[in-house]
Amino acid sequence: MINLLAQIDYAASTGRSVWHRASALTKLVLAAATIAAAITAPRLDALLAVHLFAWALALTSGLAPRLLLTAAAYPLMFSLLVAAGRWDGTWTTPLMLLMRPVGAGLVSVWLLGTTPYPDVFAPISRVLPRRAGDGLFLTYRALFALLTRTDQVWRALRLRGGLAVPARRRLAHAGDGLGLLVVYSAERSRRLYETMRLRGHTGRVCGCRHWAEVGPRDLVVLGAFAVLVAITTFGWWRAQ
Repeated sequence: MINLLAQIDYAASTGRSVWHRASALTKLVLAAATIAAAITAPRLDALLAVHLFAWALALTSGLAPRLLLTAAAYPLMFSLLVAAGRWDGTWTTPLMLLMRPVGAGLVSVWLLGTTPYPDVFAPISRVLPRRAGDGLFLTYRALFALLTRTDQVWRALRLRGGLAVPARRRLAHAGDGLGLLVVYSAERSRRLYETMRLRGHTGRVCGCRHWAEVGPRDLVVLGAFAVLVAITTFGWWRAQ
């Protein structure tokens, strides 16, 4: 999981596709519209068209196909249980239940894999309360460090034989490891806050405006949005 998130974050900052050059605002609008179209598609054929559109976005983002397949597998695993519980004797209902989250997941990976995370959270912080927006930004940033530390603790326990003991002692070791992670998280949060204050933090993490600078590079996003509108309109027209 940590490797997947790290690869997506790295691709967002180093990619050179047409999507990377577009502004974060237009990509956020396109991603939200695509997810809404996937959720509200009334028929299987309409959902299939939106699903193929999501795959087209993902495959042209410059992300590795293995990374896309791994990212699509996560929502698919959880959706299998829902699809099994909602099965009505036909294949249409479970197939639609599986395709909706996979399509939404692909669009999310496309957005996060082509947009640096400060640009993703900057417009969100304009809608949410300031503390909530900054909290989301810092939580995403600290997630990588915390997952790395968790992996180090787990590896140390395994190499030192902490898992080859009776269950009672394994629980004790797990509690010690969890306590270590809590202390580490608190200390890292304190150091991060002190660093931000030292560098002039004034209450908003990202005061930049380049995420909303729409220009000629966003024409490809606007074209994709027009295609999505045509697909969605045709799907709803067929459903009537």
